Parts: sequence; C-alpha cells; structure tokens
Amino acid sequence: MNISAWRIRNLSSLTMLIFGLLALLFGVVGLLSPATMLQAMNLQVLDMAQRTEGDYTLMFLTASSMASFNMGVYYILASLNNLKIFYRWTVPFRVVTFTVFTLAVMRGIAPSGFIAVGAWELVGAILTGLALWYESSRNIE
Repeated sequence: MNISAWRIRNLSSLTMLIFGLLALLFGVVGLLSPATMLQAMNLQVLDMAQRTEGDYTLMFLTASSMASFNMGVYYILASLNNLKIFYRWTVPFRVVTFTVFTLAVMRGIAPSGFIAVGAWELVGAILTGLALWYESSRNIE
C-alpha cells in the first residue's frame, strides 16, 4: 500500500472528501451523543425513563450513525485514491436517497427536520456530478 500516493487530485475528489468527512463526523456524533443528532434534526429528545418498551429509536440511530461512519471512511479513502468510478456510482444513488427521504417526510413517516438529511445528499450529488462533468469536459484526471 503506497500511502504517499494518497492525495486530493481534482475537484470531484475534493467534493467526495468533504462529504466523507461530514459523514464520518455525523457518525461519530451520533454514536457518542444520540441526543445531539436528534436535536440537530429538530426531533424530540426523550429521557431513557420516558421511552416505552418497543421504542427502538436509539437502536436505529446507532445503526444509522455506524453506517454514516463507515460511509465516511469509504468516501475519504475513495477521494484520496481518485476513484472516479466510485464517484459516478454515488451520484444517482444519492439522488435516490434524497427522493426516498423527501417522500418519507411528505407521507408523514418522518418529521420535517429529516428533509435536511435528504437535502444534504442532493447537494452533494449535484456538486460531485458537476465536478465530474467539468473534469470530463476538460480531460482532467
């Protein structure tokens, strides 16, 4: 493994690095302080004593935070290795994520604060997609 070759080479790699760092950060915060993540999405934070049997909110938040942590690591490593094929794969799926999250809010399955997560995915997809298009039109590796 040649770690000295790991570097940001272009704009698309930078968009992926930033997205990866944010995903990693959100994952760490969610794992260490679930209440902080709930507050950030403008969701009600309940004390443990208020939670009823069968309330799996914290379990799902832990799973989501771990997934965010892992995704952040993948994006960071991809950005440092200029894996443009990976970048291309992420763009449409990040748009799908935005769509699913937005529909969840519209259907009343998720509170309105959840729309920020979908918007974050959409903005990242657009920025990465534009960077890839720009680099492709200029033959930038």
